[in-house]
Amino acid sequence: MACMSETHVAVVDDEPDITQLIADYLTNHGFRVSQLRDGSALFGLMASDPPALVLLDIGLGSEDGLAVARKLRAQWRCGLVIVTGRGDIVDRVVGLEVGADDYVAKPFDLRELEARIKAVLRRLQPDETRGPAPEAERARLSFAGWSLDVDARRLIGPDTAEVVLTSGEFDLLRAFAEHPGRVLSRDFLLERTRGREAGPYDRTIDVQVGRLRRKIEADPVNPQIIKSVRSAGYVLVPPVSAT
Repeated sequence: MACMSETHVAVVDDEPDITQLIADYLTNHGFRVSQLRDGSALFGLMASDPPALVLLDIGLGSEDGLAVARKLRAQWRCGLVIVTGRGDIVDRVVGLEVGADDYVAKPFDLRELEARIKAVLRRLQPDETRGPAPEAERARLSFAGWSLDVDARRLIGPDTAEVVLTSGEFDLLRAFAEHPGRVLSRDFLLERTRGREAGPYDRTIDVQVGRLRRKIEADPVNPQIIKSVRSAGYVLVPPVSAT
């Protein structure tokens, strides 16, 4: 399923003061906001009025927020930003492993939160007001039987079936497909996919590469498409053709 609205944001947190604070701020900045307390309410909303992006607190009292994230990602295509009170790198990595597009640790700055939301939405839904994309940007990038439609942001497999990617996974695969045969550093890939500097122990790219391999490699444990280069980064091995 796909989320239809461009400005509808769902805020899922069991602390009403937090959801109200976020809702007030985002509403004043042009968003339509739904405030929700748990996963059940979220899935009800997804069925009736799906938002473009979900802000999900993974600490939902007795409910497993990561389980909610997994179910959301498995059934709906929309932005997902994990909001957590835990700043530990393990929590951030786990959030990304279940398919989150970004994460924000509490306490957060509302301006930064808005910027993160807008960045994810831009990656999900390119701005149509900019006019037609250049021909190179509208090309299909094909490699090893896979076809990456840059304009539609779709990945088509060798069996012609679409493989659903998160916005971060799509941007990462596009970076590889636009630089075949070149070893790409983690810093380069992080900048292309998240637009900000990595911390010294940031495993974002490793997590995303692992998720991509599980989707496009015949044997993710012995990858033949995206290979690791020790102490350097990753490289897309097959040749790429643009059509």
